[in-house]
Amino acid sequence: MSPLAGRCLACARPREAVFASMRELYPFNMPTAEERERMLKNRRAWGLRASVHLNSDFYDLASFKQGRNSLRPIEQEELGDVRGRSLLHLQCHFGMDTLSWARLGARVTGADFSEEAITAARSLAAELGLEAHFIQANLYDLPDVLDEEFDVVVTTYGVLSWLPDLDAWARVVARFLRPGGTFCIVEIHPNWGFIDEVDGKIKVTDSIFRSDPWETETVETYTDGPALEPHKEYNWPWTVGRLVTALINAGLRIERLRELPIDVRQRVPSMVRSDDGFWRLPGDPLPLMVTCVATRPI
Repeated sequence: MSPLAGRCLACARPREAVFASMRELYPFNMPTAEERERMLKNRRAWGLRASVHLNSDFYDLASFKQGRNSLRPIEQEELGDVRGRSLLHLQCHFGMDTLSWARLGARVTGADFSEEAITAARSLAAELGLEAHFIQANLYDLPDVLDEEFDVVVTTYGVLSWLPDLDAWARVVARFLRPGGTFCIVEIHPNWGFIDEVDGKIKVTDSIFRSDPWETETVETYTDGPALEPHKEYNWPWTVGRLVTALINAGLRIERLRELPIDVRQRVPSMVRSDDGFWRLPGDPLPLMVTCVATRPI
């Protein structure tokens, strides 16, 4: 790994001077104290999930260690050849996808707010002999601990609902993109926050214009494995319009936006698995995933 990769701002030049110049370019509006408290509870939730996920059939860590690439075709199609490119993976969990990008030739950095997940990611990289840098930080605080620009910034599958402020998130994305760099998000469609299957039919169960987060008391996660300790989770609603607008307002140029009738797992009983391995609702009535690629103008 390059000695410059992921260097702390304080190691490069006085923190005050760096922060002042960064704030002028990227005036981050951090989440409120209440939202940060909710994010701390979410961080605990993801800490609880990490050990279960590592041992789950869903992630199948054993086959990954044997060489399986955990990336899905969608994100690979969107980003193309990443050989020799620097890549920042936001909300990377325990790093399987980050390390898959490394296997494809990218110079990777992964960031996540869960200490348990990042510890596992570092251990996994060391065990497999893959060059990678992993940072544990709240996404909104990442500019305080990472001083670098990347050719690619990527984030995928179930990330945005854990973030209370899309505008600040988009500015973090823009901060880490070099001029000419590419951002890619492949995300579960926000429709799933507002619909459910009731008596075999898909129905709207909440307002798409909702602004306050959902609070859930749960012992579940999305993988197989044992129940978690009871804990609270908070998820914030978002829309495709808000996503695109946030990226534009952060100074990025939208290159393409796709809404797809496929999903990576079965969320309601009527979904069926197609030959390509993705799950669909009968008749493809709604988009179930969204992808967006944006660039930072030169």
